[in-house]
This record gives sequence, C-alpha cells and structure tokens, in this order.
Amino acid sequence: MHAPRTSAVEDLAALLSGDPVLRMDMTRAIDQARDAGYVLGYSSIDELMVNIDYVMTYAPPFSETSLIHCPLNAVLDWPMCMPSGYALFRDPALNQRLKRVLNCWCGFLSGPHSREHLNTSAPNGWFSPEADEKIGMSQFVCDTDKPYWGFSSWNDFFTRRFREGVRPVDQPDNDKIIVSACEAAPYNIQTDVKLTDTFWIKAQPYSLLDMFSASQREVAQRFVGGSIYQSFLSAFNYHRWHAPISGVIKKAYALDGTYYSDADSEGRDAGGLNDSQGYITAVAARAVIVIESDDPAIGQVGCLFVGMADVSSCMIEALPGQRVAKGDEIGFFQYGGSTCCLVFEPGVISSFVPQPPFDHSPPVKVNTHIATAR
Repeated sequence: MHAPRTSAVEDLAALLSGDPVLRMDMTRAIDQARDAGYVLGYSSIDELMVNIDYVMTYAPPFSETSLIHCPLNAVLDWPMCMPSGYALFRDPALNQRLKRVLNCWCGFLSGPHSREHLNTSAPNGWFSPEADEKIGMSQFVCDTDKPYWGFSSWNDFFTRRFREGVRPVDQPDNDKIIVSACEAAPYNIQTDVKLTDTFWIKAQPYSLLDMFSASQREVAQRFVGGSIYQSFLSAFNYHRWHAPISGVIKKAYALDGTYYSDADSEGRDAGGLNDSQGYITAVAARAVIVIESDDPAIGQVGCLFVGMADVSSCMIEALPGQRVAKGDEIGFFQYGGSTCCLVFEPGVISSFVPQPPFDHSPPVKVNTHIATAR
C-alpha cells in the first residue's frame, strides 16, 4: 500500500479528476505515449500520481546518460510531447498545481535527508570520479573532510559557489566588454528581434512582449530591433547568475508560466525541453532582471532566466535601484536544467564572441567575454 500522498500531489490529483477536459487530455496523452511504444512506468492518472508522490522524497543520483537526475521530467517526458499533451501542459490551472508540487519537492531538496548521493560512491555519487569529470568539484567551495563535503542539503550542493578567483571577470573596468551571466553553452543568437512573433513555429523566433510580459510593454519596446544571446545550463553546471554589465537594476520580477510545455513544432524530444528553448522564453516560469548600463551607449540589458522542467525556483537577489558591478551575483536557479537570454537594444552589439553553429558547444565560463558593444 502506498503511503498517503503529500497535499500538493493530492491537490494535483483532485484537479485532474475534477476537470473533465484535463482528465481527458492527460488520459489520452498517457495512452498515446504507450501506443507509440514508450515505456512510462504507469498506465493511468492514478498510477502517475503514485510516481509523482514518490518523487517528493527523491534525492537525485548522478547519471551521465539518463534523466534520473531530473525525475519529474523523466516521468512526464513522453506524455508532454504527445498530441493531447501539448495543450494540457500549457493549461494555467495545471501549471499552478505543478508549481506547488515542485515547491514541495524543493522543500525536501533543501533539507538534510536530500543528501543521500552526496558521496564519492560510484555510480550514483555526485563526488565520484565519473561525476567529478563533469563537475570539477575542486573549483567549488567545499570541505572534503566533512560529511557530505560540508553541504547542508541537495540544494546547497546544487547552488554551490566557485572558489575565490576561479571565474575572474573579463576586463571589469571596460564597459564595452559584456560577459556571460551564467556558466552556459551558447544556444542561439538572433538579431532584429520583434515585439511580437510566432514563437511557437519551428524556428522559434523570439517574441519580446511575450518574454517580458504584456504588463511590461515599455520594457519590451526598448529592445525591438535589437539582439538576443541565449545559452543553456545543464543540470551539471554552476547555477548562479551574474551581472553581464555594470549598472543599476531597473526591473526585477518573476513570471509564472509553464513547467513541461514542449513546442509541438519540434516533435518528440527525448531530451525533455532541450529542443524548445526559444519557445519557453515566452511561456515558461522565469525571472526577468533589467540592468541600465553605466555606459549610456549600451542603454539597458534584459536578462531572462528561464526554469526548464524540474526547476522549481528562479531566485532573484538583485533588487530595483541596486547598483551592481559586472560579475556581481544577481540570483540563482534552485534545481535542474535551465536557459538564459541576454537581450540588447538595437545597434548596441558590434560582435558576439560565440559564433554558430552551436551544436554540442561546451559551456562558456561565467564572467567571460561574450559580446562587444559599439
């Protein structure tokens, strides 16, 4: 007999059982995935709720090859890219309940019982030799002589900090040198971006008003005709955000949105949301920070930090009116993979350092030169 569900999972189950359209779409998405030959580990909504409830006390193990370190993404991976799943996972009511579920799991990950795999034992240990090849723990603040290397929880490990001097800021006194806000692999560069665009089509063009939200039209309007640099953070990367320029924080706000909504133009994506990163900038839960540069020729730079799948929290630290120096920490993601956009006003960027094609590009180190302003 399965133990009683957590209240957040009970509420999710109640929504699905009480809303006939959501129940129909979820049932059909499960059936479509099974009919297509995918092994889900469940065959009904009730069985799905049992799986989700299990995740609420699940400590992610290290894995190079599977999504087990992003377990909810793994559970929902195929239903969310089935014909009935696309609209289902865009539904606001469903996403509000998913947010509660993710926050519940985040609470467990912030406690001491989440440290099960913070050890050197292969293959699951995050300090094992295999994991260390991906992470490089010697770069981070930790104490190998302490239990769990001094981390108080999984989230404490996930939001680990670099040791002093490991990621120096490129040309800190040169305002024309713009640096990477995250430890992230280049994903896309687009110029002459529009206020509104059909972000859901195959090319996934950026739609500024949707990215910044309709309530922030004046902010979005500023960047029309400008350029966007987008980069991808895997679950293995450092997940704190740093200021790409020096200046004053003009805006800092969080936006509710989706967690498992795929772009149907991309088809079935075995990597969860990896193929939908342009699309999710307009629909997913995200944080927006706008910085006014010390250099008037640069104007403002928009920084969007987008949670992907198992990321339950985009935590903003820098507040409006605060002055930040290039390289200062301004926030962090609490768990999972994620994506980041830097948005520039028209005519500001003379060149980007990373250049396409970006397939399988290694991460660009945080605080290193990614663009030069005119």
